[in-house]
Amino acid sequence: MFRIVRLFVLACAVLWQISAAAVHAQGLPLIRDSEIEAILRAWCEPLFAAARLDPSAVRIFVVNDPGLNAFVAGGQNVFLNTGLLTATETPGQAMGVVAHETGHIAGGHLARTGDAARAAAATGLFATLLGAGLVALGAASGASNAGQAGAAIIVGGQSAGMRAFLAYTRAQERSADRAALDILDRAGKSARGLLDFLRKLEGQELLVSDRQDPYVRSHPLTAERIAFIADHVARSDRPEEDAAPLDIERHARMRAKLIGFLERPRRVLRTYFPERDVSLAARYARAVAYMRLPDLPKALAEIDSLIAERPADPFFAELKGQILFEHGDARGALPSYERAAALAPGDALILTGLGRAQAGTGDPALLPAAAENLEAALRGDRDNALAWRTLAAARHGLGDAGGSALAAGEHALLVGSAENAARHAERAGRYYAEGSRGWLQAQDIENEAARIERMRRRAGD
Repeated sequence: MFRIVRLFVLACAVLWQISAAAVHAQGLPLIRDSEIEAILRAWCEPLFAAARLDPSAVRIFVVNDPGLNAFVAGGQNVFLNTGLLTATETPGQAMGVVAHETGHIAGGHLARTGDAARAAAATGLFATLLGAGLVALGAASGASNAGQAGAAIIVGGQSAGMRAFLAYTRAQERSADRAALDILDRAGKSARGLLDFLRKLEGQELLVSDRQDPYVRSHPLTAERIAFIADHVARSDRPEEDAAPLDIERHARMRAKLIGFLERPRRVLRTYFPERDVSLAARYARAVAYMRLPDLPKALAEIDSLIAERPADPFFAELKGQILFEHGDARGALPSYERAAALAPGDALILTGLGRAQAGTGDPALLPAAAENLEAALRGDRDNALAWRTLAAARHGLGDAGGSALAAGEHALLVGSAENAARHAERAGRYYAEGSRGWLQAQDIENEAARIERMRRRAGD
């Protein structure tokens, strides 16, 4: 089930001013979709293993942002913008970017970047204080030379700090490139995709910074970097990308799905023109676009053609369920969601869609099954905000006030509403005996809400 959710995660943002290197709570609009997440994990886990990381410990997030960007934050977390994923032309380009970001994780660059930024900030601060003192002295004494010297020291000190920090980040990028090439080699993948992607961006260095894509600003390109990668590709025993047919199809489906959900429907239909493109990916994108227009008959015609062609594909069945649900037919969506859940047992987001459709029928007899499916989804994915919200409503309908409050509190935490989380936790605590499982969960929610508030206050200071 394709959903855009705003989750609050710890993200490290190294700002391009002398004064700042901040770690703060930042609300990111994330894409949650079982198929896209499965595709990315299939591509990325061999790269994580090749980097000698535990693949299960590295999390991948898709950020709903049209800018070309990718970054690592908060430890072993890889963030990929939708703009970057749709801009890639081959699976190898996407894998190359992930290999580079994995190189940052394996090299421990995130922690050391903070140290470098603090050192640069200290250089600028020292120069500012010294220069400000001279400026003040000049103003008090009438000595213009002292004021001019002070201003020069401030500018020079800040420039020196910036040069030192940029030199450090460029060194990090070269290090991540070397690591990426080693990772790709060990994973048996060509580095051609990484080279081709960087060449796509090469001309952007000539643009003013506010017109550059974020990837160029945060990953400074140099001719030496590209030449180094090109030399490696030329000497490699895999000089050309040799993606498997399955990966080529996965890439086309991922792009089609992202474009279908995120671009304006009429633009999607111009990109995947019905009379000219009958490929699987094109029909997939059009099914989504027609759902969003809305044009239910055309949406169903496209998705039914895909299901007829691939009856064992859980994601086509899931999309049909979503199409019907989004058009107000929750009961009609149930067979498709049930089929998807049978084809992909235990998939948390598909179970969420099924539970949501069951609850959405308004039939009290289906609420126990809805709660059961939502609880099963949350056992596999506790960061599933939609499942918590729907479970809160289902438990309320079942007369379980305590369980409803707990689920509402968990949802509030995930969407960054610490105040509401604390309120729901306090309410939940009234329904459970001290020391019981429900009481302990309420205490955990309350403690986490308090932690978020402390973190926000520190970030605001």
